[in-house]
Amino acid sequence: MAKLVFILLGALVFESIGVVWLSEGLKQIGEPAHISASEVLRLIGNGATNRYILLGVLFEAIFFGTLLYLLKNWDVSLIWPLTSLGFVLTTFSAKYIRGEQVTSLRWSGVVLIVVGAALVGYSEKARPAAPEPNKITPQAQVSKE
Repeated sequence: MAKLVFILLGALVFESIGVVWLSEGLKQIGEPAHISASEVLRLIGNGATNRYILLGVLFEAIFFGTLLYLLKNWDVSLIWPLTSLGFVLTTFSAKYIRGEQVTSLRWSGVVLIVVGAALVGYSEKARPAAPEPNKITPQAQVSKE
């Protein structure tokens, strides 16, 4: 479980910083002045050369690759709910990297996310151990007779 937590937290740090950088880059390139093909191409060009957008995409790709590894090795019913901790890290990143104001109502939501993730993590500890593949359980012996 320690390996899972270490890998997941590392991935979530990449994800939260990536989201904040994407937001910064999108704010920098702005909104279209009007809807036209040339304006859309201008925005795409600005986005494709914006360092915050490029770093954000890179960090999100690292997160996604790590998520694939986690989903391959652990139950999706464990991993996916735990990724909600990314909202917590993203809130901290937005506050301390971008300087966003986070209200007490939003912090309350963050606390609820942490409680939910803790319940999911606890469910992994409370789960009965799976039987060993080569070991015959008492129920299997009875059914063979």
